Amino acid sequence: MYSSNPSAPQKYADAPPPGQAPVMGVPVNTYQPQAAPFQVQSSAPVPWSTGLCDCSDDVGNCCITCCCPCITFGQIAEIVDRGATSCAASGGLYTLINLLTGCGFLYSCFYRSKMRRQYKLEESCCGDCMVHCCCEPCALCQEYRELKHQGFDLSIGWQGNVDQRTQGVMTATAPVSQGGMNR
Repeated sequence: MYSSNPSAPQKYADAPPPGQAPVMGVPVNTYQPQAAPFQVQSSAPVPWSTGLCDCSDDVGNCCITCCCPCITFGQIAEIVDRGATSCAASGGLYTLINLLTGCGFLYSCFYRSKMRRQYKLEESCCGDCMVHCCCEPCALCQEYRELKHQGFDLSIGWQGNVDQRTQGVMTATAPVSQGGMNR
């Protein structure tokens, strides 16, 4: 199988180099588990589905965001946090920070960064914090539209989306025992 001359070409392309024993044994399991639900598997950053100022597609949400950004922010935060915080808690905290400091954008830019990492979205040239500082309503509307593009219905929250996506999927349950033996 191998030539005694190390510079001679090998008969088989996948054969080990001269002087090295062929690899034998049990094949290695190369199974890669599927990603958790609601995760993107792409490694290269992808562009946002809409631009920062593309509010013409969703005028209703833009009006709500301009009048009361805490509602839109709360909906975004609940989805991005995967239900760990509620819409009301996130929106309330956002409002409190805005009332006390006027810097609610610092809290919301954190969620923009988290969302970008989750969905492998491109970062703008000026950064997440500057986008929220300069145009908070536009940034929140863009994030809302992106989550809708990802397939979420923000009006029903995280659990509603999970229930909607798993509807019809049977879950395994343990069999019910019929009591002890009877005579």
